[in-house]
Amino acid sequence: MIAMLKGIVEVLDGSHLIIDVAGVGYKVLVPSSLSTLEKGNPVKIFTYTHVREDALELYGFETIQDLKLFELLVSVSGVGPKTAVGIFSIAKGSEIKEAIITSNVAFFQGVPRLGKKNAQKIIIELKNKLGSGEDIDLSDDVRKSNTQLSQALKSIGFSPVEIQEALKSLDGKGETLEEKIKYALQYLGK
Repeated sequence: MIAMLKGIVEVLDGSHLIIDVAGVGYKVLVPSSLSTLEKGNPVKIFTYTHVREDALELYGFETIQDLKLFELLVSVSGVGPKTAVGIFSIAKGSEIKEAIITSNVAFFQGVPRLGKKNAQKIIIELKNKLGSGEDIDLSDDVRKSNTQLSQALKSIGFSPVEIQEALKSLDGKGETLEEKIKYALQYLGK
């Protein structure tokens, strides 16, 4: 298994880069957050090697912590490496952990190829692995309310990260959806 690559960026093409390591070019699929790298610059990437019957792919991350979180995500049934790297393309590792710990299903629904059921599976399977001993509340009322609030904030133009922070800030405030929207907008307006 290839665990790390250290070399020079030869090609940077959105979803992947090619790293020259002692004359050998490795194609590494990366989250869009790594698009700040520049051609010709040295780079150190921690990699996950994905082997299939018809392909051998490398997925790369800047930190070992992001790689470990990626490995946890792909351990969830129904979440493949392309979907997991898509999660990293919308948020940083710390924000992904926060979404899991706070049971924010709406956060994951913004990821292409990740439906509601798989978003719930990620939260259920990884919440305890990330160190939160809190109970998971995925009841219909709470989930429906959070989903409606998330959709309302998304339609206004807030990012998934901002929506997640607003949901966390509510902490039981607001009885109706309108009140929750009011509190969320107050929080986001600060």
